[in-house]
Amino acid sequence: EHVAAGATRVNASLPELRSLNPFCRVDVFDTDEVSDDYLLSSNVLGTGRPFAAVVVSTILPKAYLLRLNETARSNGIAFILAANHGVTASLFSDFGPRHEILDATGEPTQTLAVSNVEVIDDKPALLSIDGVKEGEKVVLVTVAQAEHGLDDGDTVAFDDMRDDLADLNGKIVKVRRVAIASPTEAHVDANGVIFKEALKLPTSEVVANFQKQYDFYKSKHEGDEKFCTRTITMFNRLALVLEDDVSTDPFASYQAGGLLNQVRPPILKEYRSLAETLESTVVPQMLRGEEWEDGKGIEIHLGIAAVMDFNQTEGRWPAIHSKEDCLKVAEIAKRISEERKEKEGACWSQKVSFAFPSGEARDLDEKRIERFSRLFCTELTGLCAFLGGAAAQEVLKKSGKYTPIDQWVHHDEPILVADECSSNIGPLFGSRYDHQIAILGKDFQAKAANQRVFLVGCGALGCEYLKGLALMGIGTGRDGQVYVTDMDRIEVSNLSRQFLFRQHDVGNPKSVSGAQVVKKMNPQMNIEALERKVGADTEDFFDDKFWESLDVCWNALDNVHARRYTDARCLDYAKPLLESGTLGTKCNSEVVLPFRTSTYNDGKESDDNESQIAMCTLRSFPYLPKHCIEYAKQSFFSDYFEFGPDEYETFRKDTATYFEQLDKMDPGEQIKSLGMIRFFLDLQKEAGGKIDFNACVQVAFKRMIADYRTSVLNLLHSADEMEKSSGKKFWTGTKRRPRPIDWTDPSPELMEYLYCTANMYASVW
Repeated sequence: EHVAAGATRVNASLPELRSLNPFCRVDVFDTDEVSDDYLLSSNVLGTGRPFAAVVVSTILPKAYLLRLNETARSNGIAFILAANHGVTASLFSDFGPRHEILDATGEPTQTLAVSNVEVIDDKPALLSIDGVKEGEKVVLVTVAQAEHGLDDGDTVAFDDMRDDLADLNGKIVKVRRVAIASPTEAHVDANGVIFKEALKLPTSEVVANFQKQYDFYKSKHEGDEKFCTRTITMFNRLALVLEDDVSTDPFASYQAGGLLNQVRPPILKEYRSLAETLESTVVPQMLRGEEWEDGKGIEIHLGIAAVMDFNQTEGRWPAIHSKEDCLKVAEIAKRISEERKEKEGACWSQKVSFAFPSGEARDLDEKRIERFSRLFCTELTGLCAFLGGAAAQEVLKKSGKYTPIDQWVHHDEPILVADECSSNIGPLFGSRYDHQIAILGKDFQAKAANQRVFLVGCGALGCEYLKGLALMGIGTGRDGQVYVTDMDRIEVSNLSRQFLFRQHDVGNPKSVSGAQVVKKMNPQMNIEALERKVGADTEDFFDDKFWESLDVCWNALDNVHARRYTDARCLDYAKPLLESGTLGTKCNSEVVLPFRTSTYNDGKESDDNESQIAMCTLRSFPYLPKHCIEYAKQSFFSDYFEFGPDEYETFRKDTATYFEQLDKMDPGEQIKSLGMIRFFLDLQKEAGGKIDFNACVQVAFKRMIADYRTSVLNLLHSADEMEKSSGKKFWTGTKRRPRPIDWTDPSPELMEYLYCTANMYASVW
């Protein structure tokens, strides 16, 4: 209807953009050219604020584009250019002459528990610490974690240091990694259990052990120059970089406790203007690393400059498939390259090896320049979607979170271009797929229309994929079909990222609502929405006939188990699988082709055993805030309000089934289950069979005293007795002496705990 009404793109998009988020102000600035006065407005849309960023979504006339960039960068406005032309996508960002990055990665900062602090008066030769010479004094900190995850020059702040080191709390120091030399012939496994256990010893003992090893292998090569060593990083140790006026004496008195909180200092960066980077980006970055190393970005960069000059001369952009225009653009690109050859730091056609320019001229790849010109006025759905997400992420970086891209990033997909037959790519006939046909050809479009696609999942990724399928015309032919399945219903929280849904869709099936929306985008699309799980229990529906009818399966799932199942099905029926996933700002994608690539199930999924926390640590010796959170989740909430009530309900409704389940448990689980049953039976007996809120308060109080007073006092008594009998301190390293709660003067936290626990018991009953 937008085409029939002759609507402009901006006016057609406005209602949809506004409906995405009613709290976000979206409006149209109706003008042929954005003036500097408008760009520098101090009250944008009545917010009382200026523009934070300007996003340009296509290459504009050179003078206009450079003026927008210069005005923006000179006034603290981020400038982002995201342009798709044919099979080429280019992204540029400019955050001005001074941009402060507050959080370079967005990753959670590390909190490291100190298990030991040592003052090494004479650094051994085997130890390698950047900036510390042999024989110099150095302070080493051993942390409880197997890997500290820090690099040389990272900064940490002391916290929870005790006794003589208490004055250090809040102070910030830099740290350096610690490595130790080992004979290559010894083949020490740095990831092995033996090595990691050895690192738990004091540094003097670790060095002594490695010195014996070193001397043994050295003696075997006496007078032999072939004796080789390697350095192994000790990932549980850090060297402190102390100021000259800071004494190392207090560190020698370390007994127990202490945290190192990673601190990310702000980073100041200077960005160059669009005009400067267009000429002086020697080896433009490519999305694929190998293409960047080979200097493939040079042609794209010269192509952009040439097209801009062509526009200045001709007053228009190169026409689609125009041989005359593409030859002109290629000649301009050659001229620009020649003119820049003598300019230091300029982008011109030179040989590149491993992303380093050689200064030796090479022939310009005129075919790539000509192709760029021929397809300049076309766009592809997938590349536009990628650029939209990347540009939006760059806008967020104006806040100081995350590091902006290094100005230019290009991507090129020449394999998509169908040049074999001119009748295949033209003439164009005014359809919605003209751009696609101009690049991929009529044969591709006909095949795409008759594809049978199974999309598993309709969440954030599924919405994006459904939109792409609809815009590309997938499943619009007589034999074409798109199936989408998702068991979930739309929730309010989904509306922040699953853009096919609106407020009025909340509570509806995701697959049904998503299918309805894309059907409006492309009424010719044959799409069927399902609300079925894809698994072993639905093989009566997703049977042989269903799987054999498909051309491709596309995963948009959020769990490994389901991914493994669909991958196995695709392997059984020899169907291509498109696999992908996201985690915050990270993402992955994988194309699985039958008999050509490895499958998803061939990959080794990490169960992150090393990051799991031992239950004894949670119950008795927590030393990080996350240990307390995990204890509350695993040991407290799960046992008292999930496991216990579930076990009692099974016992109450079907005693025979309960004892069958009990027989299958290990002894520890059996004792816990029977204890929970006994607890609920005793509680009902004491309450005379009637549980009221007073009873819930009483049981919450008993639990609180048992868990946070009685058990703590028992632990303290046992530890004190061990100290008396052995003569050694018990509360050292990461073992922190706990404090039992005291009800004689209840703190607000204890009252809040009692209130919440009583209410949860009331909810259970």
